[in-house]
Amino acid sequence: MADRAPHPDTPELRARWASFAWTEQNAAQAKVIIARYPEGRQKSAVMPLLDLAQRQVGAATNTQGWLPLPVMEFVARELDMPVIRVLEVATFYTMYNIAPVGRFHVQVCGTTPCMLRGSDAILDACKKRGMAKGHTTDDGMWTLTEVECMGNCASAPMVQINDGNYEDLTPERLDAVLDALAAGQSPKEGTQDPARHTVEPVGALSSLSAMAQENHDYRGEW
Repeated sequence: MADRAPHPDTPELRARWASFAWTEQNAAQAKVIIARYPEGRQKSAVMPLLDLAQRQVGAATNTQGWLPLPVMEFVARELDMPVIRVLEVATFYTMYNIAPVGRFHVQVCGTTPCMLRGSDAILDACKKRGMAKGHTTDDGMWTLTEVECMGNCASAPMVQINDGNYEDLTPERLDAVLDALAAGQSPKEGTQDPARHTVEPVGALSSLSAMAQENHDYRGEW
């Protein structure tokens, strides 16, 4: 796992982010989010508001986004919370980036199922492209992080890149995904095994056979 520490609070950081405020669209979305919680429980909205703020920073920087300290302070003011409570949430959950990241945040699962299925080779493929765990490439394109289980054990090894999961990877399949992203394309998410539609067994199926071609809804047949 890469070290996680908040980005230093510098005058330059303050100059860039101290005036952070919601866009008109995100201000409306923030109201919707806060309204989901009972009166007196608005602080429960801290996680979705941090996600919203990270995405707004990402839109402004053409990256996946991250949470500068002044942005976390803004969220704290929005919810009338101590800043330290917001910081505790942001530093605990790895879905929040607490330091700048690149255009594409490549998160490689290294937990046992992915490791047994070849995640070391996936990390090596990233390194061959100039990535290093916990760092962003000089061109600002890629940030590499090794993470714990993201729940795709049946289609290991996998990576998450920004909001997309890419599964059943080999080094060659990962290279194809990364090449497509670098070219401004949108590669197919999910399994990268051409013999699979989702995570059904490869080969002849004895049940749920319609799932091999599409997300078939069996509920009316049961």
